[in-house]
Amino acid sequence: MKRYQTLLFDVDDTLLDFKAAENYALQKLFNEHDVVLTDDIKHFYQEMNQKLWSSFEKGEIKREELLHTRFSILFEKVGLTLDGVHLDNLYRQSLEESAVLIDGAKSLLQKLAKQYDLYVVTNGVARTQFIRLNNSELTTFFKDIFVSEEVGYQKPMKEFFNHVFEKIPHHTADKTLIIGDSLSSDIQGGINAGIDTCWFNPKVPINVTHIPTYEIHRLQTLEDMLLTPNSTKETPNTHSVLTF
Repeated sequence: MKRYQTLLFDVDDTLLDFKAAENYALQKLFNEHDVVLTDDIKHFYQEMNQKLWSSFEKGEIKREELLHTRFSILFEKVGLTLDGVHLDNLYRQSLEESAVLIDGAKSLLQKLAKQYDLYVVTNGVARTQFIRLNNSELTTFFKDIFVSEEVGYQKPMKEFFNHVFEKIPHHTADKTLIIGDSLSSDIQGGINAGIDTCWFNPKVPINVTHIPTYEIHRLQTLEDMLLTPNSTKETPNTHSVLTF
C-alpha cells in the first residue's frame, strides 16, 4: 500500500466509546430529574439527536440550536418543560466524566505516534472533547487537536479541512489519511478534502452511500496496515475491506 505521513483521527466511536459515555450521561440526567429512562425514550433521543447532528454537518442548523433544544425536546416527551441550555450543561458535565476507550485505541496510538504525525479532527464542543481526551490519556499522542467549535466549520465541510491543512506543517494531501466511523462526516469529509479515507466499521453495517479507500472492522487491522511493510497490495481509490 502507499505510504502516509499524516493521520487524522476522529474521536467519538473511533477512539472513545461515545455510546458508553452517552448512556452514562443520559441516565444521570434522568436520575437527577426523577424520571425513568426507558428504552423507548432513549431510542427517541438517539434518533432525534442523530438527525440534529446530520443537519449540523450539512450546515442547515447552528451548533447552538442543536445543543440548546435537543434536551428540552426530549423532556417534553416525558411531560416536563425544562430549560434546554441548563439540561445540556448538566448532560455535558456528565459526558466529560466518561472516557471509555475503544478496544486497542491507546496501544494503536502509542505505536503509530512513533512513525506518523497524528492529529484529531472532531465535531463537537471543544471543552468536552479536550477533557475527554485528557481523561483518557490520549492527548499526548497528537500534534494538534482540531474541534469544529474552534475551527468555525465542521466535518465534512471542505473549509474545516482547509483550516486543518493550513495548520499542519508541510502538509501533503497525497500522504494524508483520515480514520473515522462516520460515513457522512469522516469519509465524506475526506473525499471533499481530496485525501484517502479509512472507514472504521466495527458493527459491519452495509454501506451503499460512500466509497472509502479502506474499510476496517478492528483498530488492530489499522495497526497491521500501517506498521507492517507490504501488509496489503490494494491500491488507493479501490475500496479495500481489510480484515487481517
